[in-house]
Amino acid sequence: MQDFIKRQARPQIFNLKPYTPGKPVDEVKRELGIEDIIKMASNENPLGPSPLAVQAVKESLDSIHVYPDGNCFYLKQRLADFLGVQTNQLLLGNGSDELLKLLVETFINPEDEVIFASPTFSEYEFTATIMGAKCKAVPLLNFKHDLPAMLAAIGEQSKIIYLCNPNNPTGTIMTRAEMDGFMARVPKDVLVVFDEAYFEYVESPDFVQGVDYLSEYPNVIVSRTFSKIYGLAGLRIGYMLAHPEIVDAVKRITEPFNVNHLAQVGARAALDDHQHLRASRKINAEGKVYLYRQLEEMGLKYVPSEANFIFFDTGKDCQMVFRELLSRGVIVRTGDIFGYPTYIRVTIGNPEQNERFIKTLQEILKI
Repeated sequence: MQDFIKRQARPQIFNLKPYTPGKPVDEVKRELGIEDIIKMASNENPLGPSPLAVQAVKESLDSIHVYPDGNCFYLKQRLADFLGVQTNQLLLGNGSDELLKLLVETFINPEDEVIFASPTFSEYEFTATIMGAKCKAVPLLNFKHDLPAMLAAIGEQSKIIYLCNPNNPTGTIMTRAEMDGFMARVPKDVLVVFDEAYFEYVESPDFVQGVDYLSEYPNVIVSRTFSKIYGLAGLRIGYMLAHPEIVDAVKRITEPFNVNHLAQVGARAALDDHQHLRASRKINAEGKVYLYRQLEEMGLKYVPSEANFIFFDTGKDCQMVFRELLSRGVIVRTGDIFGYPTYIRVTIGNPEQNERFIKTLQEILKI
């Protein structure tokens, strides 16, 4: 059967590196028999979902027998008002992951090239590889996007450049001055995708949003999600902003009813939950300060972050640290999957989670 699959399946799939998600809590319970577990691996909101979204979803449960609005009319109207754009500039998807996949299915042919930083969000390489594209991974410079090197990587076959801002896993950003110079030099026939999954957490005044370039550069696409600060990861909903002609092209290959009804209802309500947004930013900012201070006292080097996670050097084998944390009921992400064998990425949690993580880490690093 293996030979049959090798012959019949598209050859590109055998080059894929499967996505490694944060270990689920229930899986750890089953495997280790531990009940008291905290997950600080997937950058989820420690406050949970938007309360307004939860209420809206509950009130809509009796209508799940009806197909959802395939055009996401009301959510698009709300998002357009919220963002100051037109509805024909919006794409809604089953998480931003689906939209990233639809994007390459629309624009990438075999032998086209995509450019991204390394390390960064793995979905860019994953989706491009499915389509048979060549991937140019440009190493980070001091944990930040090396924009001059990315410009130098552009060739005749280049179709898409991905900019994860803030970058996952490092939490670093590109400034307005850096981006202004970069955008002025990118060829107009190369799509520039700003992935802003964590932009709501940014505190730096130097940060620039991709939407600021939409009117001047029709090759700009902005990807965002309701999974992070809004706490709706389980509903799977994200959106893209782009030129109407790009939107129209992607819609041609989009499955009908790709965004479920409860996701649409929850996302619309979440946009109005200003209290939850403020509280989420506050707990993240305070948690970041606490974790920085503790890591500094332990003598551990970390990458200053503008997101809701911190990437830092444990000074030890990250797999060992991961296993020891896991055995004590703390789930994090290892850095070896990003090319940093002594680093881990930890989600900023609530005060209790942060304190437990630090106490547990201190115990482990003494081993």
